[in-house]
Amino acid sequence: MRYIKGKNIVLGVSGGIAAYKSAELLRLIKKHDADARVIMTKNASYFIGPLTFEALSGNPVCTDLFEKGGNSSIRHIEWAKEADAVVVAPATANIIGKLAGGIADDALSTFVLAVTCPVLICPSMNTNMYEKVSVRRNIDILKKDGYFIVEPSEGELACGTTGYGRLPEPEEILDRLMTCLSPKDFKGKRVLVTAGPTREHMDPVRFISNPSSGRMGYAVARAAEHRGAEVVLISGPTNIRKPVNVETVITGSAEEMAVAVFDHTKNADIIIKTAAVSDYRPSVTAKQKMKKGDQEMTLLLKKTGDILLELGKKKENRILVGFAAETENLEKNAKEKLKRKNLDIIAGNLLDGESSGFGTETNKVTLFFRNGDKEVLPILDKESVAHILLDRILDLDAGQPERNQ
Repeated sequence: MRYIKGKNIVLGVSGGIAAYKSAELLRLIKKHDADARVIMTKNASYFIGPLTFEALSGNPVCTDLFEKGGNSSIRHIEWAKEADAVVVAPATANIIGKLAGGIADDALSTFVLAVTCPVLICPSMNTNMYEKVSVRRNIDILKKDGYFIVEPSEGELACGTTGYGRLPEPEEILDRLMTCLSPKDFKGKRVLVTAGPTREHMDPVRFISNPSSGRMGYAVARAAEHRGAEVVLISGPTNIRKPVNVETVITGSAEEMAVAVFDHTKNADIIIKTAAVSDYRPSVTAKQKMKKGDQEMTLLLKKTGDILLELGKKKENRILVGFAAETENLEKNAKEKLKRKNLDIIAGNLLDGESSGFGTETNKVTLFFRNGDKEVLPILDKESVAHILLDRILDLDAGQPERNQ
């Protein structure tokens, strides 16, 4: 959120049926405290009215270079100077062709040719149009010219065909916008992140687990990718969409997560372990569903492997970060884990069930450092916590010796 807040974002809307999604994209941009303006082609107004975008943005909408009684003829130049980023969504074959050919014959094409900030092009059209040689050539030209292309998704289109050409969901477009606005201070870094819970099965239909949603780990993975890192996310079962441009490995049990983590450890420069791994598992897993009997049942448990402890033993020159969710004695317990597991940073939080902990949108974290320092953060959304954690990792990384590749 920090890199989009207060930015001037211009949304360009061209004449495709997917223009209705642009209203939701605009709402999300405004939700992240950015200023937003909209430029529409005349054809776009057949699909959705300018008044909708004016109400959502709080700003006038530009639809014509020569609107009567207005200053639209220079408005696009002023907006081009002030823009921090531009998103064209949907981008039809027509507007893509104009931009690739350097044609400026309406408000949107003229504006885009005048900007010097990052421009995201989000193609959306009939599958056959998208696959046409001329359209693919124009998209390749835009890539070479420095435009950011958000490739369309696959699915059923409004025209009745099925294939590539669907405008990506607004959340994905917003994610790519944040990538464009974020510094690339993690470029060249390889980051391994774990997230979510593990499930230790008693039988095929029952398991021991915890309420971890995975939101914190996914936020860290997204933030690192936004800032240029090559990211691998190893996740337990969650209901969260996989981060864009992140290699995501889905696991079930603590043992499965351990195998995946150690398979990827060798290539990692930084390991951030947010996953809530079960400490115990049933000593025996029944192959068939265990039927309910008349008597009480005793379940024998055995310890699972400690992934973070083993990572600490093989730390070498990597930066290793852990998380500690506690219900009491946060500082004492976190510092003990920091030392015993050979960590550089541990992020501790007390579970209060409302603003901090499993399943919440926010977290109240205290960072404890190897050198004895600590930093108490206020209640923040998990994305903000992720970026602050990455900032502190950069500070540590500046003093780390080079690893052997």
